[in-house]
Amino acid sequence: MFSDPIGFLYFLVALLITLTVHEASHALVAYYLGDPTAKMKGRLTLNPIAHLDAAGSIIFLITQRIGWGKPVPVNPANFKHPVRDSALTALAGPMSNFILAFFVALPWKYLGEYMPEPILIIVQYTFHVSIFLGIFNLFPFPPLDGSKILGLIIPKRFHRQYENYLYHGMKYFVAIILIDVFILGNFFDFSFFAYAMGYLHDKVSVVLLLGT
Repeated sequence: MFSDPIGFLYFLVALLITLTVHEASHALVAYYLGDPTAKMKGRLTLNPIAHLDAAGSIIFLITQRIGWGKPVPVNPANFKHPVRDSALTALAGPMSNFILAFFVALPWKYLGEYMPEPILIIVQYTFHVSIFLGIFNLFPFPPLDGSKILGLIIPKRFHRQYENYLYHGMKYFVAIILIDVFILGNFFDFSFFAYAMGYLHDKVSVVLLLGT
């Protein structure tokens, strides 16, 4: 949790940027693939307010650990290839975060010493938060994007079981997160998700920074 209110403010700005890009990318790819639902609901926008969930935002401000944005509405019936296009729409979110991280790494790396300190801090936070958000959403648990990306590799004969997993899996994922964050994290000072995300973040950030 943040002990520095100013640092938390910088973090919130970076989180708004990364969340907005993430959700708008879902809407954009869905629209490109034939589903106008998100566009009709006003989600094909870079206005962060359109992507905020009231309950998820309040809970995040209180806990500084758990929160969520407003899911982008997608109607697979509008896609020519529902499973494939749903997976590509889901993949757009995490990929947009990695692309965003790459692009903010450029000014950080080459212009950082000339930037005003608040701007530099926001750029740095945006880089790291983008990577964390992208990685987290690739975990293959409903309702995360990774669960829908699985549709690209699940054989057709298992699609009934896969749909059942998407429908029922969220409640188990929520239980796992609560145990991992509040029980393991608080009482044992260890979190499987935090460990995995920290490890993967280090690897991805090295690759992105080397690529700039």
